[in-house]
Parts: sequence; C-alpha cells; structure tokens
Amino acid sequence: MQRDIAAFEEMDSPDADPLMLERTYAQFPLVNRCVSGWRSVYLGLVRPALPRNRTATILDIGCGGGDIALALLRWARADGLSLKVTGIDPDPRAHDFASRAAAAAGFGPEELEFRRAASAELVAEGQVFDVVISNHVLHHLDPPALSGVLADSQVLARSLAIHSDIRRRRSALLLFGLATLPLAGTSFIRRDGLTSIRRSFTRDELARVLPRGWHAHAAGMYRNLAIWRREPPAGR
Repeated sequence: MQRDIAAFEEMDSPDADPLMLERTYAQFPLVNRCVSGWRSVYLGLVRPALPRNRTATILDIGCGGGDIALALLRWARADGLSLKVTGIDPDPRAHDFASRAAAAAGFGPEELEFRRAASAELVAEGQVFDVVISNHVLHHLDPPALSGVLADSQVLARSLAIHSDIRRRRSALLLFGLATLPLAGTSFIRRDGLTSIRRSFTRDELARVLPRGWHAHAAGMYRNLAIWRREPPAGR
C-alpha cells in the first residue's frame, strides 16, 4: 500500500463543521488510550528522562485537544514528580478546546500551559524543555515542515525528543475501520483516522526521511517512534 500524501483530513479544513470538530477533540482521549501507546512511552522513555531535583518540563508540539498533555501530567503526579507541560498548536480551535480541558481538569498555569504557536516561535524565544514530544503530527507534514519540526525539536529539547505516529499497514485500516464504526458520523475521528493511516509512514520510510542523529523505532504493530537524544558533552 503506497503512502497517500494527497489525502486530506477534514478536521484540518478551516471550514470544518464546528460541532463535528468539537466532538472529534472530545473523542481523542478514548481513541488515543486505545491506539497511541503513550503510557508505555511515558514509562520506558519519558519518565527516565525527567529530572527529579526540580520541576521537569515537557513540550507537546501540535497538541490538538490536549489529551496527551493531560495524561502525562496525571501520570507524573501519580509518580510523585513535579512537571509542567506546555502544549502548542497553531490552530485556534484546538487551542480553545485544550484550554477549556485544562481548566476542567483543575490544572493551573504552573502545571499546564496551552499556547497558539508553532515550534519555530518557541525556538525564536529561546525556550528549552527537558523532553519534546508530539502525537500524530509527522504524517501531516510536507518535507520542509517535517525537517523544520525535527530541527526545532533538537534545539528545544535538553535531553530527549519523541515524535509518535501511526505506522501504515493494511491491517491497521481494516481494524481501525471496524473498531470505530460506532463513531461513524458522530465526528471526524473515523474518516480522518483512516486518512491518517493512508498518509502515515512505514518504519523504513520514516527512517529514510529522518536526519542524522534520529532513529525510527517500530513500537507495537501500528506505531512509529522518531527518537532523538542529546549526546552528553565530550569528556563526561
């Protein structure tokens, strides 16, 4: 199955139906709990990279409705860790939903901040975070934008960057299509999810587009992780 880079996700349209879009953001937590695998990524990669002697910081690029940022905070709190997560998304609709979700969850600005911004803006501000992440962002990007986000991530991350995305397989289309039948017509989740699978990379395709220092890792049956670690200074 060839990658379909021309396929367009309806929620990305500036004219997307507001009610359908709202429902899509509201359904993301359920879908991501089932398919994104962030709990294992947090336990195996993110948590070990967080400092214990101060408040750790995470940047979530393209945070959408903010459910991954909220999950990371809850897990860190349960582990007794002090953490602040910053979520950025240039889409004002995503920013509005995520900000409301943060308020409803009771997280204050010292723990969670959502900004309407792109990664390049934070680079220009001189911002730095312990860990930089994204979820389901890479397949949206054309080659120049992909290169830009990866380069920005290396500047913004003190120690680790992880971009998690779908791994394209025919069986993923079939299983996702069947599993999301109950959601058909209620939001953009099913249609855009199938489009996302068609737009996504195989592990080998992702490895070919990653710059030096990045590694493509196949996580589970249907996940790709693009991982970058900052090398310690020479002599240490």
